[in-house]
Amino acid sequence: MTTGERITVEDDTLHIPDTPIIPYIEGDGVGADIWAAARPVFDAAVETAYDGTRAIEWTEVLAGEKAKERTGELLPQKTVETLREHRVGIKGPLTTPVGAGFRSLNVALRQKLDLYANVRPTYYIDGVPSPMKNPEQMNMVTFRENTEDVYAGIEWEAGTEGAEQVRAFVEEQMGFDETIHDGPVGIGIKPITEFGTKRLVREAIDYALEHDDKQFVTLVHKGNIMKFTEGAFRDWGYEVAKEEYGDEVITEDTLWEERDGDPPADAVVVNDRIADNMLQQVQTRTDQYDVLAMPNLNGDYLSDACGAQIGGLGIAPGANFGDAACLAEPVHGSANKYAGQDKVNPSALMLSGRLMFEYMGWNEASEVILEGLAKTIQQKRVTYDFERNLEGAELLQCSEFGQAVVENMG
Repeated sequence: MTTGERITVEDDTLHIPDTPIIPYIEGDGVGADIWAAARPVFDAAVETAYDGTRAIEWTEVLAGEKAKERTGELLPQKTVETLREHRVGIKGPLTTPVGAGFRSLNVALRQKLDLYANVRPTYYIDGVPSPMKNPEQMNMVTFRENTEDVYAGIEWEAGTEGAEQVRAFVEEQMGFDETIHDGPVGIGIKPITEFGTKRLVREAIDYALEHDDKQFVTLVHKGNIMKFTEGAFRDWGYEVAKEEYGDEVITEDTLWEERDGDPPADAVVVNDRIADNMLQQVQTRTDQYDVLAMPNLNGDYLSDACGAQIGGLGIAPGANFGDAACLAEPVHGSANKYAGQDKVNPSALMLSGRLMFEYMGWNEASEVILEGLAKTIQQKRVTYDFERNLEGAELLQCSEFGQAVVENMG
């Protein structure tokens, strides 16, 4: 029996042993179902790609409802410490109540581990039912800032002393005396910093430079209205592009002024778009965009909109990147009403694992997962969300779909 080794970091570079220890969080709701289907896929992909010379030693860490039952805490400190020590991990969805109760555990993990880039590749797999005429044109990667914006959670509840103090400051000290209506008011603060913006934009540009099929990085913002937050995000993003990358990066202005719109083969082009316009652009000019970098809330909306074009969140992967750290997770939520029914589509978690393997440099295992998944879908052996929209499809349970993906590897 092999003994796993911890992933280490030297000079900001991950060193991956042949048998890395990788922590996982099963997740709430359907988390147990999709993890049970996905884990054999990950193990089979590594076995197939490396012929037994590599393997993963999985170690479970607790968060959410399972952690509450066993430890009395929703997010034990031991879980945070284990994920931090092992650098790379994967998790299922965790439940977040609306309007009351605890704040998002997903957000808490990202902030505690300083996983500042939420990365969501959105690409079409042939055979997936989609509402679009040409879903294959979608091949974007969204880089969503993870630690700031309204998701920083700086809020005051309506009727509290804190809310009234902030209201008084805004009205009396800032001179916005007609901005807030009379009566109870909930107030939140939207911090966007130069530091947080620039490290996110660097991640996006570096990703584009490392991938030959990604030539455009688009800063998505609402700077025409929120000039000192999202407008600053745009300006700081351009500063990174102009000051830190030399000839490797040019701006859209340079592209048109000096090259008549013809992008150079050896450089990345940075441009920017207003967020509401971008929601239209991803549908009407899908093939003109590659990498999108944006503040937190914009990234949440836009990545979901992109996911809808390729068949829905059931097939939308994601991961959170930090400095030499990665926590992969599907985009979708916990879907508690389907928990334990062995019904839902585990593809998003499988593809999130694919993104994790790419971060580790195990690209061969990543491609094996995509190969097995795509072949299974093209055979029309699918879960209920796809089966109801595909003529002649065979309905599989969540676990059966995972078995089929393994069978179709290699």
